Amino acid sequence: MLSIGTLANIKHILQKELFLASGERLLSVVTVVKKKDKRACYLCVVTTAPPVAVVTLVLVKQSERERENEYKRKRSWQLDEIKWIDGRTEQFETHEFDIQLEKLYKWYALNLHERQNFLAVLNRQIQKYVRVGQRAEFRNVPIAWLSEKSPEKIAIGGSSSRNTAKNQKTNQHSDGDDDDDEEEEAQEFTALTDKEANELGKLFSECDFAIKDAEQFIEQLSKELHDLDGANIQSVLASEQKVLKMMEHIDKAISEADGFETRLDSYEDILGHVKETMEKIGGKNAMIEIANNNNIKLMKELNKVISQLDLPQSQQQALDDPDLKTVAGRKAAIAAAQCLQQAMNSDIDPALLRLEAVQDRRKRFEKWKQKFSATVSRFMNNLFIHLGNEIGDMPLTSTELTLPNHSNVHRELTPYTELMHWCKAMDRKTYDGLMKVYTTSLSKIYDRDVRNFFNLAKLQVSEKLRNSREDLDMSTSSRKSTLSSTQYGTLGVHRDQWGPGVEAADRIRFDALLEKVLAELEPIALQEQLFCINFFQMDVISPTTKNTQTTLEMEKSVPDMMSQSLIVGSSSSSASAAAAAAASSPSPTVDGVPPQDKIDRQINEDVRNLMIGLFGCLEPELVSFIQSFERVDSFYSLYVFVRLTQHVMSARDTHSFLSKTFGFALVQVKRNFDRFMTHQLQTIKDYKLHKRSKAILPYVENFEIFAQTAEGIFRKSDRRTDMDKWYLQLVNAIFEGINFHSQSHPKAPSQVVRMENYHHMYALLAQLKVPGLDALKKEAKSRYNDALKAYVTQYFGRPLEKLNLFFEGVQQKVAQGVKETEISYQMAFSKQELRKVISQYPAREVKKGLENLYKKVEKHLSEEENLLQVVWHAMQEEFIAQYNYLEERIQKCYAGAMINLEFNIQDILAFFSDIARSH
Repeated sequence: MLSIGTLANIKHILQKELFLASGERLLSVVTVVKKKDKRACYLCVVTTAPPVAVVTLVLVKQSERERENEYKRKRSWQLDEIKWIDGRTEQFETHEFDIQLEKLYKWYALNLHERQNFLAVLNRQIQKYVRVGQRAEFRNVPIAWLSEKSPEKIAIGGSSSRNTAKNQKTNQHSDGDDDDDEEEEAQEFTALTDKEANELGKLFSECDFAIKDAEQFIEQLSKELHDLDGANIQSVLASEQKVLKMMEHIDKAISEADGFETRLDSYEDILGHVKETMEKIGGKNAMIEIANNNNIKLMKELNKVISQLDLPQSQQQALDDPDLKTVAGRKAAIAAAQCLQQAMNSDIDPALLRLEAVQDRRKRFEKWKQKFSATVSRFMNNLFIHLGNEIGDMPLTSTELTLPNHSNVHRELTPYTELMHWCKAMDRKTYDGLMKVYTTSLSKIYDRDVRNFFNLAKLQVSEKLRNSREDLDMSTSSRKSTLSSTQYGTLGVHRDQWGPGVEAADRIRFDALLEKVLAELEPIALQEQLFCINFFQMDVISPTTKNTQTTLEMEKSVPDMMSQSLIVGSSSSSASAAAAAAASSPSPTVDGVPPQDKIDRQINEDVRNLMIGLFGCLEPELVSFIQSFERVDSFYSLYVFVRLTQHVMSARDTHSFLSKTFGFALVQVKRNFDRFMTHQLQTIKDYKLHKRSKAILPYVENFEIFAQTAEGIFRKSDRRTDMDKWYLQLVNAIFEGINFHSQSHPKAPSQVVRMENYHHMYALLAQLKVPGLDALKKEAKSRYNDALKAYVTQYFGRPLEKLNLFFEGVQQKVAQGVKETEISYQMAFSKQELRKVISQYPAREVKKGLENLYKKVEKHLSEEENLLQVVWHAMQEEFIAQYNYLEERIQKCYAGAMINLEFNIQDILAFFSDIARSH
């Protein structure tokens, strides 16, 4: 490898002999060879002098034929011709590098420091003088090289302190730009060290003639160099024997190493055998440890199984001969039964269930379970029947409207609640049978109580129906025959055709009694429902359809677990129960558990079925109670509709049996209510006029009673919207009926019929103040005003008919183009003609005509609505309007003629006032 001193010498030679003459400066050089050509050549980075610096890459070769120190340029490239430079690897010891120009050049650098410096300088020049898009890519070149300013300078400075002195001197005169760095890299000489200066001074002191005779000095130096070369050769020849001796020692050392290696191989074989032996011993120890661990775990499992399947002797005796009558015996029996249940649902590994001892224990548990279950079934069955018979034999002597409370039965049965829970889990058949016996025994009591309760309620509704239920039924049938198929309060029927109605006090009494009936039913039904849920544990769904819930039975699908290792974790009991539930349930489940909404639906369904069995007659008795009084008075359906809605909406448990019963009854009542309202609507449409019909139609007159009764019931009810919807239909039907029947009324003119009926409806709607009827109230007022105007127009007419005809002719002439001031010159409309017409309407005749009109109006109108003065006042306004029109025409067409009517406005007011007072 070339030394740093040789590097500096080559750089100095190339700069001096090749580039100095052309004014170029050598920035960096690397000595390279090609793989095919072993001769050394030089790659140089050269720049021209400022101000326009041109940097090129030059290939220099040394001539062979001529003098050895002659160098020539072989090729040169611009920096933008370089495509990429590849350093092969980023290791410092790599000599190769490639440059892609017009073709790929592969070089081998003889000096690593020279290669590093060349690549760093080339990168810096490319970054400085080549545009961004045309810059060459450097591959596999350390990033540190590309960031250093002068690696060559750093390497030289590390081997000699001369370089440090040079850098300090250069940095003092540097302004920090790139040109000074290039000058620093191209520096031709370096300062001598002190040692070199002393040696050079000593050499010159020994050769004083060197200054005078250089050739003699050169010859002396050559002679000394020749002597040194000879001494070196002699030294080499003298060291040959030592080299041979050293080789012999090396061969002996190699043979010793071979022997040592052979011994090591034998030791390795011995150690390998020892290793195999130790591995076998370790495997045996591991198996022994595994066996011990398995034995420990097996002992723990067996102890666990024994403790879980152990049943004390005292509890066995309690199961064989339980005493359920005493408190102590009952507690002992319950505790023993719970221990048996816990043992039969022990958390035991499925593999251990195959043990004969476990199966024998299971069979003994099963015998105890069956014997104890039979004892509990017999005892509870007798207890249910006894309680049912004891209460059923008690006579009902109370006349108050109250439903008997059987909380004493619940108190008697509460101590046996845990036994029923045990039966549900351990013997489902016994549980179902006991539930059926309880339902049968108690349903007789509740049927008797409910029927007597509703019979007493029916008797208390009316003073006339207190004797018996048969009297009520007979009275109901007699009422129906008396009504002649016309119910009280029917809108489309005259009141004199109504059947006998029910007084308001009777309705209020019925409403209060209905509220008391519903209030009495709620606590009794809810109390019984809560007791049944707790006593029969109906809020818990059994996870299996089997008769007994147990984990000790071996399933056919259980695999043979004995072939597996005993180190197996047992599954939890909850997971087993969930898996069993998933296997038995055909419905889709989530992680083996049915969805919560399905569980809730099943629980509610079971509770309702049980309550239906206990209170089977409650629903038909309630519906019968309601319907029996609806046949007497249809308005009862409105009271029932409101009351039942309140109780259904205020129910705390909407899924309870009583809420469902009330809901079903409410549906029936809603149908009766709609049927009643539909019947009212149909009677309005089916009404037919007869000869004695009055101006006020019957459905208009009856609507007042109907609306006032309905408002008293629905004013603050949650069912207000239902009544408002029917209000709209009824009022619209009444409006249509008024228009239809006014055309064919046998007595009153159609205008009078519409005027009086619409006035009556407007006054009633204004009095009711129902927000949903505001639009119809305005419509009623509008129709009333239209009818009033039509009546005045038709029957008042034009009292001054000839005057009106005269001025109609005048208006026609004006329309034909005759001026109003020239009308008096027309023969037919002269002043004399006008005076003749006016003379036909003296004040006395006008008043007489008004008196006849008043009598006609008085005959048309009915006294109930009291509209005579209203109509008379409207006719007065109409007469004044006609009078003002005639006076205006006279003043415009006959101005200055001193022509006036024989009466004025004051006279007209006096006429109308006198006529009204006289009648």
